[in-house]
Amino acid sequence: MEQFSTLFLDFIASWGYVAVAILMAAENACIPIPSELILGFAGYLIFADQMTFAGALTAGMVGGMAGSIFAYVVGHKGGRTFVDKYGHYFFIKKSHVDIAQNWFDKYGLKAVFFSRMLPVVRTFISLPAGFAHVDIKKFLTLTFAGSLPWTALILAAGMMLGKSWQVMLGYGHTASLVFVGVCAVVIVVMYIRHRRKKNARERVMVSEDAE
Repeated sequence: MEQFSTLFLDFIASWGYVAVAILMAAENACIPIPSELILGFAGYLIFADQMTFAGALTAGMVGGMAGSIFAYVVGHKGGRTFVDKYGHYFFIKKSHVDIAQNWFDKYGLKAVFFSRMLPVVRTFISLPAGFAHVDIKKFLTLTFAGSLPWTALILAAGMMLGKSWQVMLGYGHTASLVFVGVCAVVIVVMYIRHRRKKNARERVMVSEDAE
């Protein structure tokens, strides 16, 4: 898909938010267009005052959710056999689907959330979710929750890098792993604090009952 990069950038430059939405839909529908390319350039356009952050974020999320739903439906209705048979016509590699399937098999619904911030897996995770016929409401909730911080992060990175936004194309995978690690630490810390507060409240209630 690298040979089409210039065409994608020209498309975004000409059509703005509509192009961002369409390309993000394609990326999340398992067509391997790097989200760093789409959102990174959109971030640069925000830097250049040709887009707004809110508009680009909305376009990216709308497109990403639409593409994810499409991939989920394909997986749900067609199954793995259908994807393996016809996927190569849409640049879908079996090995990439295997990676996403392994993640889903290992982590279940949690993979739908965390994989949205990981290279390769984020593009294909909707398929195994569809294969497994997971609850659509849970799928949409976790997809939105995982996609929002990633979309915002890449837009912000492109905006801050400005004319040097293409730097992130070489470090996108590393940034993804670091971001997931940070998110995991934050979640663990929040959980520990929640448990401590809950335990403290329970001790207070027990003490009051004893009195």
